[in-house]
Amino acid sequence: MADHHFDLCVIGGGINGAGIARDAAGRGLRTILLEQGDLAQATSSASTKLVHGGLRYLEYYEFRLVRESLREREALLRIAPQIVWPMTFVLPHRDAVRPYWMIRAGLMLYDALAGRKSLPSSQAVSLSDGAYGRPLSGGVERGFTYADCWVDDARLVVLNARSAALRGADIRTRTSCTALRPVEGQWAVDLHDHLNGETTTIVARAVVNAAGPWVRSLLDELDLSDTETPMVRLVQGSHLIVPKLYSGDHAYLMQQPDGRVVFTIPYEGKYTLVGTTETAYRGDPLKAEITAQEIDYLLSAVNAAFLKQTALPDIVRTYSGVRPLFDDASKDAKAVTRDYRLHESWHEDSWLLSVFGGKLTTYRKLAEQVADRVTETLTHTAAPWTDTEALPGGQLGMTLPDFITAKTAQWSQVDPSLIERYARSYGTDLDLILNADAGEDYGQGVCEAELRHMIVHEFARTAEDVLWRRSKLGLHLNADVQNRIRAALPRLVKELTGYETSRD
Repeated sequence: MADHHFDLCVIGGGINGAGIARDAAGRGLRTILLEQGDLAQATSSASTKLVHGGLRYLEYYEFRLVRESLREREALLRIAPQIVWPMTFVLPHRDAVRPYWMIRAGLMLYDALAGRKSLPSSQAVSLSDGAYGRPLSGGVERGFTYADCWVDDARLVVLNARSAALRGADIRTRTSCTALRPVEGQWAVDLHDHLNGETTTIVARAVVNAAGPWVRSLLDELDLSDTETPMVRLVQGSHLIVPKLYSGDHAYLMQQPDGRVVFTIPYEGKYTLVGTTETAYRGDPLKAEITAQEIDYLLSAVNAAFLKQTALPDIVRTYSGVRPLFDDASKDAKAVTRDYRLHESWHEDSWLLSVFGGKLTTYRKLAEQVADRVTETLTHTAAPWTDTEALPGGQLGMTLPDFITAKTAQWSQVDPSLIERYARSYGTDLDLILNADAGEDYGQGVCEAELRHMIVHEFARTAEDVLWRRSKLGLHLNADVQNRIRAALPRLVKELTGYETSRD
């Protein structure tokens, strides 16, 4: 694509932008994706990491959103089984928050909205004994179980971007859009590459603004907004990672006195993920940090629910993300819709579509709707395709546990725990790593071949990309191993991409 001419320019490398680029490239559109930082650097790596219908959204009558989300849950289980896993959720019942009949009715509606599904239906359970009730405090005797899914959110973004690239899309990370100018029914787009300092101009027939928390500010800064342009509402969600609160691979949904819910989710083997909060946010979305009040809120939630008590010194890590919600004028942050809006505008004769809101679970359907509008506007005929074709590495041909067993037998000379980690990250692509020259051994199961795979196929450029977005190795590796990785990355990136990067 050296001529710098494209059918579509997508601005934003979060889940929506990556999904749109994948869909459009697969329909034969010459596509470029621009991301000012790393893929999934902001909201899309700071979620509660769930693919779910949103049980509590039923209270706000968001029936269409819940139905679409539950059906997308099935699609994501099909196309990304290596990183989207079924999980049982336990909902302890406390009458003071919502009556028993209301929860039962809500779960029955949840099951009904799912239609045909591969996951089990909800059921009432006794919590007076057994694995589900044993960790709980406060004499909770009954509750419910239902099924939803866990997802590695950042890897979902990366795999969509990789799929787009395999279909010819040009994926440019660390590249900002600095200007958009309508020119004879097309767009002149100025780009600034933050790694080499170069500024270039491309031409695109259509532009999609999927900048997430920056969706409105980008339009304002480029003088492309007007009185019809929607507003975005920024809401901070914060999470704690703490030592494992209980045994088992099930999660808990805990109702809070203020009407909100807090999840506890098994995380990375040794930990429990606790979240999330919902507070209004102002400022740079990349600088969101958990507040003392949020920490107190989440600690109070888990300490009220579990026999094992958790204190401030026990917290292993925190993270916060800023959700760019479509502003529907709700007074309460928890009541703001999680649905999305697509806003189209014409500037002279040039067409622009901006994405407001949305949630991780519905990204694929959102991307499909955007690609439908792009192809219609550009009079390009191509059918939707992303609901059945697996993302890279997702062609398991069997269940994930069976795949892990098969690969452990095939690679009998490799530590089985490494095979499992690779399978749950790379799926069938683990063979690309294991068949390659392992190169330098950095320790604790990390070799040069894996870093090369992340750089060449997954657009990683820094240690932060490697340790916290392409993986969660930062939780497991000791300081010496992490420092060796940080020291090696600039050399590997220069060798494999030609870019100069600093040790971060």
